[in-house]
Amino acid sequence: MTQTPDQLAINAIRTLSIDAIEKANSGHPGLPMGAAPMAYTLWTKHLRHNPQNPNWYNRDRFVLSAGHGSMLLYSLLHLGGYDLPMSEIKNFRQWDSLTPGHPEYGHTVGVEATTGPLGQGIAMTVGMAMAETHLAAKYNKPGHNIVDHYTYAICGDGDLMEGVAAEAISLAGHLQLEKLIVLYDSNDISLDGDLGMAFSENIQKRFESYGWNYLRVDDGNDVVDLESKIEKAKELNGKPTLIEVKTVIGFGSPNKSGKSDSHGAPLGTNEVALTKAAYKWEHEPFTIPQEVYDTFKEAAMRQGTEEEVAWNASFKAYQEEYPELAAEFENAMAGDLPADFAKDVPVYEAGQSVATRSSSGEVINALAKNLPTFFGGSADLASSNKTMMKGEGDFGPDNYAGRNIWFGVREFAMGAALNGMALHGGVNVYGSTFFVFSDYVRPAIRLSALMGLPVTYVFTHDSIAVGEDGPTHEPIEHLASLRAMPNLNVIRPADANESAEAWKQAVVAVDTPTVLVLSRQNLPVLSSTADMAAEGVARGGYVVAKAQKETPDAIIIAAGSEVSLAVEAQKALATEGIDVSVVSMPSTHNFDKQDAAYKESVLPKAVTKRLAVEMGATLGWHKYTGLDGDVLGIDTFGASAPGELVMEKYGFTVENVVAKVKAL
Repeated sequence: MTQTPDQLAINAIRTLSIDAIEKANSGHPGLPMGAAPMAYTLWTKHLRHNPQNPNWYNRDRFVLSAGHGSMLLYSLLHLGGYDLPMSEIKNFRQWDSLTPGHPEYGHTVGVEATTGPLGQGIAMTVGMAMAETHLAAKYNKPGHNIVDHYTYAICGDGDLMEGVAAEAISLAGHLQLEKLIVLYDSNDISLDGDLGMAFSENIQKRFESYGWNYLRVDDGNDVVDLESKIEKAKELNGKPTLIEVKTVIGFGSPNKSGKSDSHGAPLGTNEVALTKAAYKWEHEPFTIPQEVYDTFKEAAMRQGTEEEVAWNASFKAYQEEYPELAAEFENAMAGDLPADFAKDVPVYEAGQSVATRSSSGEVINALAKNLPTFFGGSADLASSNKTMMKGEGDFGPDNYAGRNIWFGVREFAMGAALNGMALHGGVNVYGSTFFVFSDYVRPAIRLSALMGLPVTYVFTHDSIAVGEDGPTHEPIEHLASLRAMPNLNVIRPADANESAEAWKQAVVAVDTPTVLVLSRQNLPVLSSTADMAAEGVARGGYVVAKAQKETPDAIIIAAGSEVSLAVEAQKALATEGIDVSVVSMPSTHNFDKQDAAYKESVLPKAVTKRLAVEMGATLGWHKYTGLDGDVLGIDTFGASAPGELVMEKYGFTVENVVAKVKAL
């Protein structure tokens, strides 16, 4: 029986996914089988992308939020002409393959975001749409829409049950992100069984209440209706759009369709044969008719090559009329920084008393003058986090060119949206909240690190010095926890100069996210940091206050606000004839990368009497103090009282530091 080109291509997606999962004996066939028609329709009828230039600036973005259905995306990439050969499809979920179990950004060409942790994909598309909207407002001129593309996602029921999705959906509706279109694979099945056992809300009312348009496709196999609804979504203005597509999980499987059996396990040899018979698919495994490749190639030519050629011509005209703006845009999309981006960053004089959150705020405003890509905000704490860029306007429907983002009390969505913005490109992004609430952001931080995105997280109120707010707001385990995360640079500056250098480090980062951990309370500017902080922060640790002797009697290692405490203890110890050096360790991430000679110059092996001082968990510090050293830290929760008293009760006094050193 002859199938239409559309049906043949859809079944090619399905069977290729089935074959790869069967060969791997691992994977999720149900979603690709059910969602293939909507994915095919989007990719071949609407999505503007160029497999020959996957990084074309003005391409539409597509994110498979339901990342467990990764073979759907890999099938699309392979058939669509991306550099993902059949050999890699056959190597699905195997060591060193380009087709890992869940899509990984930077690993597989054409993958716009790492997904799998449900809900975060949707939230990242919100960030992508925010970036597109902001850049369009910033760079587009009459007759020159150089930033003009859509952001699409395919999500599942699990995505919509996640809290981060609710946060992000709310934010997108509030911001009226009209170029965001989400296709919802609504199949009424979750991993454990019938969806109705855990999820029964009215999706239409939910999204409409969030300020979204709602459209519905009753038959997920109806390509004509799918194409029509996507087109209608593009025509609607003023709101993002959800298209609920009613599908059958595992469509075509005689015994497993419509059941959770097809969600997360191979169909099995017998069921594969029955399913392919139902599709009238008579080809050998991993065999695709040339007609299917031709169908995708024609679509890529129409929606990719030709669109990019037209855009290039448009951009050339834009360059001629707005040369400086065009150059700025190209630099922004390439991630190139202005040479003088840090020229207005202040240097602080010794003796000043400044909270590092306050100096951070001053640095943010200094950077904003010369870094046009700077874009960020806070989770409803800008006045406390000191993250507002003065005179730069607020990002929103009335002013998408505004550079201050009001994320609201949506910490997780903030982090995920920051990732989406960084993935989109063209912006240097940051987001902020209290350090204790980094717990809410942590899964997004993990994806930042995993994807290698230079997102900056600004976390203030960094210790028990918060005081009266008590243990719910006093971070203890957070420093150790975040420092343990691979590819994450946690910087806890000791004073205003270290804070300024930490920001420079964050801005120039290429493939590592940065966490800035900042104090609420004022801290003295140390005498040596104006000259030493630049190299010291870059190297992660340095001798901030030298001993008098070539080989000190002991070493005090500290970070953040405790460095000034250590310096005062050094002075007290000197009166008793004990000569110590003080090491500021703002970034263990950076310090651990230094060569042996540098580490020896900071922490000489001959000095075994070492005390680490930090108002947080002791975990991790013994690596630097050694077996003969000690750690003054906190391995219990905090307490509610004035900050100075809390610090005293927990032993963070000159007297106690002195006693600890003498006891070594």
